[in-house]
Amino acid sequence: MVNAKKNELSKPPVGIAACPKVALLIETSRGYGRGLLRGIMRYARLHGPWSFYITPGDFEQALPRTKLWGGSGIIARVENQQTARAILDAGIPAVLLGVDPQIVADVPELAQFSEVSSDSEGAARLAAQHLLERGFEYFAYVGIPGRVWSDRRGNAFCGAIREFGFQPHSYEQPRQKKDHGWEREQAILGQWIAALPKPVGLMACNDDRGREVLDACRLAGVHVPEEVAVIGVDDDELFCELADPPLSSVGLNAEHGGYRTAHLLDQLMHKKIATPQRLIVEPTHVVTRRSTDVKAFNGREVGTALGFIHRNRARNFTVNDVAEAVGISRRNLEVKFRKAVGKTILSEIQRIRLEHAKRMLRETDLPISQVAEASGYNSGSYLTQVFRREIGVTPAKYRTQVRI
Repeated sequence: MVNAKKNELSKPPVGIAACPKVALLIETSRGYGRGLLRGIMRYARLHGPWSFYITPGDFEQALPRTKLWGGSGIIARVENQQTARAILDAGIPAVLLGVDPQIVADVPELAQFSEVSSDSEGAARLAAQHLLERGFEYFAYVGIPGRVWSDRRGNAFCGAIREFGFQPHSYEQPRQKKDHGWEREQAILGQWIAALPKPVGLMACNDDRGREVLDACRLAGVHVPEEVAVIGVDDDELFCELADPPLSSVGLNAEHGGYRTAHLLDQLMHKKIATPQRLIVEPTHVVTRRSTDVKAFNGREVGTALGFIHRNRARNFTVNDVAEAVGISRRNLEVKFRKAVGKTILSEIQRIRLEHAKRMLRETDLPISQVAEASGYNSGSYLTQVFRREIGVTPAKYRTQVRI
């Protein structure tokens, strides 16, 4: 009798549905994973509530002990057979993220689940187009061995480059296992990049690998973007901005993908769908940062001048200072610069400073005076004068408009 009473108490009140318990085995350490989670959260707020099981971490995650947990659904990245078996044993609806075909071959029952994956081929084509538009004639790809999505991006990137009559270079992981650790591979990758014909446009399979490429370039004494322009995938804003120089990247519509994933799981939990579904997270655009902000046909002198301007935009310097840093006369540099970039050195300095000020206004709450100082303007009033002339509004009004 007591046990029966306990069971009654554990049930939800009549007319009130139990709150679904959903396990999220998604990497929180990556921008793509966090984008998916934002979309899932948005769906749950509108159509929930849902109760989530989630553990902060990287790609490899683990399910809770399902009998005690009593879950309703799972959204998971399956990195190994152990996770695959745990999902099968749970016996509840699940949506999987980009499953490796090798894991499906080892655990064929996974084919019964719906799947969400990024459009690797589309992302690679956007990266190729971005580098081709910058006038490169040499191209390279750096992937992660053993990752199917990395191989797909590499094949699509190289295919797109070949369509334009160029022969791309592909990095291969060192054969000896002792060289696979980043402490040893960094020098090997740097030597490979140093040996590439220059200037070269290089795609990394994702932002993590893109940051490693930048580190290898620095170690090898290769200048980015003057000698090697680097672009990644996922647009993990934190990782990209922490890179030196900041890393350009292909953005994926991850948040919308997360929303659609949650909707799909909701339908599965309510038994509205019987057959496995396939969702694609589309690439949307390229976020251009300093790592590809260059024209390949600029030449060494113009590339060096652009690098100096970007690095010193917050300082008070003159066109003569730029010419001195390049090592040629001002007149000679002015002629080469106008021919390559299509504007004067002074005009480019002003453009770079203005773009930096606009970005700071969009992304920070710093006072106008601090934005002016960080962007190379003498005062907030001078920045306001420039904004009125070039943009048609004050910096404060611009900040309000873009945030709306």
